[in-house]
Amino acid sequence: MTHSDVRGPAPRFSERSAPTRQAILDAARARFASDGYDKTTVRAIAADAGVAAAMVMRYYGSKADLFAATTRAGFTALDLTQVPRHEIGERFARASLEPWERGDSAAMAALHRSAVTHPDAAAAVQRLIDTQLLPALKDAFPDDPDIEVKAGLMHSQGLGVIVGRYLLRLEPLASLDFEDLVRSVGRTLQHHLDHPMR
Repeated sequence: MTHSDVRGPAPRFSERSAPTRQAILDAARARFASDGYDKTTVRAIAADAGVAAAMVMRYYGSKADLFAATTRAGFTALDLTQVPRHEIGERFARASLEPWERGDSAAMAALHRSAVTHPDAAAAVQRLIDTQLLPALKDAFPDDPDIEVKAGLMHSQGLGVIVGRYLLRLEPLASLDFEDLVRSVGRTLQHHLDHPMR
């Protein structure tokens, strides 16, 4: 999935506003990557996009919502409904980790570093879970009453790998072959999906 595939905000906005919304997204993505989530301001994004700060808020609501719109962690295009159930864990692990492996997650890295101490950044992470990760799993497991809890467990597993491999570069995790990593993480995620919570 490329950045051009990013879904726009709520459909109440007309196509006439699409260029402005895209300019805001592009400016926000660049700012988050260069300055980090914590130091990026809506005012700076607006200036880079050539619009008023009020326009940014009108289209995206908050900095956390704007970040969620610019960062798509591989989940929005992830359709698990046609994937055999026993393969979903590995498919999900690959979608989660491939952007990090490619090295195009500078903005996500900044967010995760800020989320530990900054409530607004933590809210942005929660937004990614609610709007990207959880819908993909709910579509694949519409009858599982515990899918929200399982999604949280799956995200925590992926987060641990991201912090250890890509942020802290801890060995031997940092040097582990990517395909071996995906298979191993995928098995753990599959365990969460296959086993009832009670």
